[in-house]
Amino acid sequence: MRITIRAAFAAAILSAGAVVPLLPATAQVRIDNSDPGRFVDTLADAGLGALRTGSRTAARSQFRTLLAQHFAVDQIGDRLIRAHVARITPQQRAAYKAAFPSFLINTYADRLQQYARADVRIVRVVPAGNSAQVLTQVVQPGGASPINATWTVERTGGAWKVSNLTVAGINLGITQANDFNSVIQRQGFDGLVKLMQSRAG
Repeated sequence: MRITIRAAFAAAILSAGAVVPLLPATAQVRIDNSDPGRFVDTLADAGLGALRTGSRTAARSQFRTLLAQHFAVDQIGDRLIRAHVARITPQQRAAYKAAFPSFLINTYADRLQQYARADVRIVRVVPAGNSAQVLTQVVQPGGASPINATWTVERTGGAWKVSNLTVAGINLGITQANDFNSVIQRQGFDGLVKLMQSRAG
């Protein structure tokens, strides 16, 4: 099986409970929820189809659709600010959730171009109750050394959902949480939200 690393990166970094319009039926790709490996494979294939359209707007729209349907968006978004939840107001939390999806899309989507032609090969699936680790290898054209990437998926409401990704030993969820913590320490939680809003346009 093959999947695209661009879909993997997009998967890990886009989240947070946005209301997302669906693409036309002709753009929809069926995601196979029969097992974790097939789920990751078909989800990434859907991302690959979008990312090769040549349209950044279309790719971002597809990302939003895929994330809304197939990622543990609330869990991921809440985890990134877990250390601060007890100290923020409901209004601050609502502003964060509203700004988060577009911030992440615009911050990271353009960085994925270098992986447009990469293949990701599913190596093995390690089940653990209602969750699983899907281990993959990213293979770039030209013979560069493969990059290891591990998807964390969880069974939620009868379907698999992506909850995290580790690439080349770097846990992307932890890395993003650390980045947010650094901004909050310097500028406060409102400063984080303003930063996110400034990058969402």
